[in-house]
Amino acid sequence: MPARITAAAPRHLYRAAQLRELDRRAIEQANIPGIQLMQRAGRALFAALLERWPQTRRLLIFCGGGNNGGDGYIVAALALARRLQVELIETPGTRRGDALQARTVALEQGAHPIAAADWLAQNPEPEAPPKTAATPPTVAIDALLGTGFSGEVRPQMAALIERINALDCPRVAADIPSGLDCDTGHAAGPAIQADLTVSFIAAKLGMVTGRAANHCGELQLASLDVPAAIFQQMEPAAELLDLPTEQCNLPPRPPCNHKGDHGRLLIIGGDHGYGGAPLLAALAAAHAGAGLIAVLTRSTHIPAALAHCPQLMVAAAEQESPGKDWLNNASALVLGPGLGTAAWGQKLLLQTLAAQANSNTSLVIDADALNLLATPAFAAHLPLKNAVFTPHPGEAARLLDSSVAAVNRDRPAAITALRTKLGGTVLLKGSGTLIDTADGLYVCPYGNPALGTGGTGDLLAGLIGALLAQGLPAAQAARLAVCVHAAAADRLAESQGPRGILATDLLPPIRTFLNPPPPA
Repeated sequence: MPARITAAAPRHLYRAAQLRELDRRAIEQANIPGIQLMQRAGRALFAALLERWPQTRRLLIFCGGGNNGGDGYIVAALALARRLQVELIETPGTRRGDALQARTVALEQGAHPIAAADWLAQNPEPEAPPKTAATPPTVAIDALLGTGFSGEVRPQMAALIERINALDCPRVAADIPSGLDCDTGHAAGPAIQADLTVSFIAAKLGMVTGRAANHCGELQLASLDVPAAIFQQMEPAAELLDLPTEQCNLPPRPPCNHKGDHGRLLIIGGDHGYGGAPLLAALAAAHAGAGLIAVLTRSTHIPAALAHCPQLMVAAAEQESPGKDWLNNASALVLGPGLGTAAWGQKLLLQTLAAQANSNTSLVIDADALNLLATPAFAAHLPLKNAVFTPHPGEAARLLDSSVAAVNRDRPAAITALRTKLGGTVLLKGSGTLIDTADGLYVCPYGNPALGTGGTGDLLAGLIGALLAQGLPAAQAARLAVCVHAAAADRLAESQGPRGILATDLLPPIRTFLNPPPPA
């Protein structure tokens, strides 16, 4: 699941270059000396770890040569003043400026730094020794590499990070886990696996998407009392989604409404062997409130679909093209679940895109429809302004003629490239799902491994389609659907655990989240 930011409503997300500018503004425009910001950061981190582990009596503090290390030195001084045991381990290099001043403060409080190489030589075992009754409760603090880091850590730093990860005690990261890219959420080599990360001044884009959840643990934000004016006239890199805010976009249902007022959704897909995919999309659409739902699929799938959900209208799409009435009367379309990439699926995709050329009907393009659009034969149909595209990293890689590794290495760059090519609104699924719209980039903070099972993507496509059919604009439909879909998985995982949840288990909580209680 994505790392959860627990401070009050930090919706804006920033990149490393923006954070450097915010830091500069705080020093120059708000007249907050750099050492004072460092002291505030150290106090915030120290208070957070004591709140989380109040029995702490011993700290292992790992300090790098930059300002991130300076935060660690401040914590060391605070801990020594509280008479905690402190082992201060520092990497080689000359400290300068505020970091040097912070180190001096720690030394004045009685700190005795040891070199990281010496500490590694004294602690060579990959497994920490068993705790004994005489071992005081210990917390390790990572203050090695800050938000300016990118790429892959050097071998000596990699060895230190791996040894810290092997410690048999909680780990706290100062600002960002060392080895994690602030902008992308990617770790090219070893990165600290923190139980708690205290992030300073502003939330970072790379800490809520990609692999960040494996490294950040609980994510707290400490603003360091930087004035709000410092953030003005700087557009954030992205916005963190908030389910209650997105729920407010649901249109009300007047008492006299009927099924025709709640949208007509057409779902197209289900080649041989994949009949469940369009059915799952249809079930999600029904639970999301679409008024009328039609499915065009292989004739062999019709009896099972009607037996499972008799509320559907189901027709065969075999030799003939989809009837004009089906396409012309739809409020929204979902194309792709179980479509396949063979001749049958290609024909349906071509026919649907041809009909869309003269229509403003909103379209969700998912699964194999995305794979077909990645081929030269279909590239001429792009971009599509009225479409919502829902690729996972594999489909994204095919669309970009790239690799899954490249997509995951920089998810924000990948989704920007996808939207340039595809148009419309684009989702890049995965931990910290990204949504790129004309209004900007958004990140979903909900979700967990329960979604890692077959059929959940089909549910999401149907959910988006249902919201489009009910009149939500594409960007709003995508944002709300992603939040509801992921929050439903969170609710199930909290009560049942994330293992073994079926896609259909998400349907009742999806309906619940789309019927929120009225405000008090």
